[in-house]
Amino acid sequence: MTRSKSAVVRFILLVLVAGLICLATFTSADAAKRWVAMDCGPTMSLSLESSLPAKNIAYKGILVRLGDDKKATVAFDADLMRYSVGWDGGYINWRSIVYDGSHGTHPAVAGKQRFGNRATPGWAKAGSFKDPRVFRIDPNNKKAAPIAYGPMPRDWVQYKGLYMHGNRVVFSYTVGKTSVLDNPGLETKNGVTLFTRTLNIGKSSEDLALQVLENPAQSGSVASAKTLESIGAKGPANGNVVALKADGGATIVSVSGDTKGVTWEVTKGSEVRLHVPASSTPAKLKICIAAVTKDQSTAAATVATASKGPEDLSALTKGGPKRWAEKLTTKGKLGGDDRVYATDQIIAPMENPWNSWMRLGGFDFFKDPTKAAVCTWNGDVWIVEGIDDKLEKLTWTRIATGMFQPLGVKIVDETIYVTCRDQIARLHDLNGDGEIDFYECFNGDHQVTKHFHEFAMDLQTDKEGNFYYAKSARHAKDCIVPQHGTLMRVSKDGQKTEILCNGFRAANGVGIGPNGELMTSDQEGHWTPANRINMCKVGGFYGNLYSFHDHKRKVSDGYDPPLVWLPKNYDRSPASQLWVEGNKWGLPAGTMIHTSYGTGQLRVVMHETVDGTPQGAVCTLPTITYPTGVMRGRFRADDGQLYICGLFGWAGSRTYPGGFYRVRYTGKPVQLPVAVNVKKNGIAVTFTQPLDRESAENDDNYAVGQWNYRWTSRYGSAHYSVENPRKRGQDEVEIKSAKLSPDGKTVFLELEKVQPVMQMKITVNLKAKDGTPIKLSILNTINKVPK
Repeated sequence: MTRSKSAVVRFILLVLVAGLICLATFTSADAAKRWVAMDCGPTMSLSLESSLPAKNIAYKGILVRLGDDKKATVAFDADLMRYSVGWDGGYINWRSIVYDGSHGTHPAVAGKQRFGNRATPGWAKAGSFKDPRVFRIDPNNKKAAPIAYGPMPRDWVQYKGLYMHGNRVVFSYTVGKTSVLDNPGLETKNGVTLFTRTLNIGKSSEDLALQVLENPAQSGSVASAKTLESIGAKGPANGNVVALKADGGATIVSVSGDTKGVTWEVTKGSEVRLHVPASSTPAKLKICIAAVTKDQSTAAATVATASKGPEDLSALTKGGPKRWAEKLTTKGKLGGDDRVYATDQIIAPMENPWNSWMRLGGFDFFKDPTKAAVCTWNGDVWIVEGIDDKLEKLTWTRIATGMFQPLGVKIVDETIYVTCRDQIARLHDLNGDGEIDFYECFNGDHQVTKHFHEFAMDLQTDKEGNFYYAKSARHAKDCIVPQHGTLMRVSKDGQKTEILCNGFRAANGVGIGPNGELMTSDQEGHWTPANRINMCKVGGFYGNLYSFHDHKRKVSDGYDPPLVWLPKNYDRSPASQLWVEGNKWGLPAGTMIHTSYGTGQLRVVMHETVDGTPQGAVCTLPTITYPTGVMRGRFRADDGQLYICGLFGWAGSRTYPGGFYRVRYTGKPVQLPVAVNVKKNGIAVTFTQPLDRESAENDDNYAVGQWNYRWTSRYGSAHYSVENPRKRGQDEVEIKSAKLSPDGKTVFLELEKVQPVMQMKITVNLKAKDGTPIKLSILNTINKVPK
């Protein structure tokens, strides 16, 4: 090459590198805007930290933006039925794995806090506000005060869900057997801003008491609404307010509506409580809270007591105007038929009017199979229609927003259920306009802590109608709550949650097989030496000692082995499993398919049971590598094809934000193994198509290696020799012979020695009977050798 040509090449390379750098910078800057620019709707669900009156976290916080300019916010705690904080002058700091991608963080208030409540019950039971839940010490921070997690007992309070009417939000819950509707609001008059709380309380057979707020930094009492003269620590609500003052600040609290018999109480700790006797119910009440300077106290009391009285909230529970009326249209893209499996792209509206971040966490089909519901990790649910053969017109409709990191969808009787970090939500369109008006808490037994890693993954049902999802453990830390690192079953009616088994680190996906098989995957990490696919049993323990277990488990107790281990250079982050349905997809019905978040690939899973112990193997399907991590899949009954979706949000090799695909069988012969069976003297591998006999019986066309891992608290494991466990590396296994069955589909590899091994790799370089080259690798695990 001449010098001038070299210079040109160098220049072109420099331009390309500069372009890539600019593209990376643009992509990073664009991504950085997504979580701030996204219109999340009237609510946003997350774990929120606040500091008034004391540093605390609403683990199931639901943020409601208030006012026409949305510059004020309150956070409702769906565990405790309290308003944990109200603030203005800012929003949140956007720290979280789901926003800026940071680990070990959670959102906090970024504004001026005006009122708040500690993490105590929002309503009393039999006059007591003492939290009845179990208080747990963080094993990794034993100096910190113990904390209670999860929902309150249902006979105390129970969160039922929230209604949306335009931008207005109404919380629905029960206190004992009494129904409550609860609506936050904001009013400004004469320079005074009021945080309002309208309550519609049903008929109660017991006296009720509500914790409104507390501020130990201020002291005060019940006072005359006109003069602010103190009348004591308790007093009737009629004609009186609560006035708290300190230094230059003051908090004025009033209530209007059905206040006959209703009284105020201010405790020595400056807790403001409202007492509603049973005889005063049903009642409609409106609480007003003004945080002002001390010299504004009288004006604030005047504005608060003059505020319009409580409204009937039932009018807001029947469905309201559409918020996202615009339907978006995309055109899908069909893959070429030159492969065994074509990839058809069901293209999502990545750019949309609400800046919704289209990282797809789960989906399911309606009875009309061309219509599906899809959730996004940042809290949306969309309906996509037009998923037909040609994909020429895909219509996307945003129907729900603001949910807590949803990562699973299941449609039952045409109703959408969504797995969120805080609940399984059941979605209702009350007025038939195509948008969700009631976000029902179908099951809220979830025990949420602040830890970023405890995702709630997937949603499946069994033949009896029970629901299943997996809860991740804390990353590199001991468990706090019993649900950490578990597979859970929720009864068909949503009233009961059972922990079926534990020992998981991050089980990204649940599979329910045609014969009731329970499957999960798990990710390499601490106490998880390699990635694994598990065939689970009730009561099983699957290795992660940082997950919850019901006794002081020791290393010597061992763990239940996986169906198959997967080395990180093969699959760095496995996801869910599903089964081929029907005979239209080129593989036998009942074949298990594995999705990979880490590599964006699909694999066939083969398994057997030896002496009651499952073991198996995997092999990558001949399909493209997807640009995003694929982690949810379903076969559609009408066309028999596989549909998958996924996202990029944590460590993975496929970094496109999200995607939805159809994996379509083109009719070409599938050249794959569909069974791997361990014999006492070798391995039998069965293929979908007959093999060329000369090729199959040449043992030089195979290579077998094997190794073990070390189960320790370290992150992952190196490969260790089976023959010399102290030595790193792998052992080559001698192949004595290769024999092909009479039907030409099963090759038996006679091995020098067959023994239990965590990882075996069988490399194949063959020809099919029709001459098609077959080059592939099979990864398998031998837990038991047949006798």
